Amino acid sequence: MFIKNASSSLATSSLIETANIGVDLHPAPIEPSWVIDGDPRAKARQLYKSLDRQLWTVVWECTEGRFNWYYSVDETILILEGSIVLESDVLPPKRYSAGDTILFRKGAHARWHVEGYVKKLAVFHRVLPAPIALIVRLLGVLTRAFTSGNRASLKGQLQ
Repeated sequence: MFIKNASSSLATSSLIETANIGVDLHPAPIEPSWVIDGDPRAKARQLYKSLDRQLWTVVWECTEGRFNWYYSVDETILILEGSIVLESDVLPPKRYSAGDTILFRKGAHARWHVEGYVKKLAVFHRVLPAPIALIVRLLGVLTRAFTSGNRASLKGQLQ
C-alpha cells in the first residue's frame, strides 16, 4: 500500500500518508511550574512520525493562559486558529495569529500568552549531532550519485 490514513496502524509505512487536523485530541498538560497566569488547558495528538523517528507532526490546541515553554528539539509551528503573544529575552512581545509560522530552535525559551484559544500544527525535528549529520548527508549524496544513473560531479552537492 502506498497511501494510508494516519489513524491506521503506524507499524507499516507508506509513501503517502493522510490525516485530518479535526482528529480527537488528548490531554497534554503543560508543566505546572511553567504556568505564569491562568489555567491553560492543552490537548494534542501526533499525526505522523518519520521512519527514523527524528521528525514528527502534531496538532495541538490550548485555552487562555500565560506560560513558559522550553524547546528540547527544533519546532516549527503554523497557527491554524486563534492568536498568541510571544516574547522572550531576545524577542519583544508580538502577536501571531492564523497563517503565521514560527521556528523555535532547540534550546529556545519563549513566554506564551494564549489569547482565548489557539490551535497549531507543529513539526518537531530532532537534530542529529554535527558529525552524524555530515555522515548522513554524505551517504545521501553518494546514494543519489550512484543510483540516479547520472554520475556527474559531486561538487556542490554537499553545500
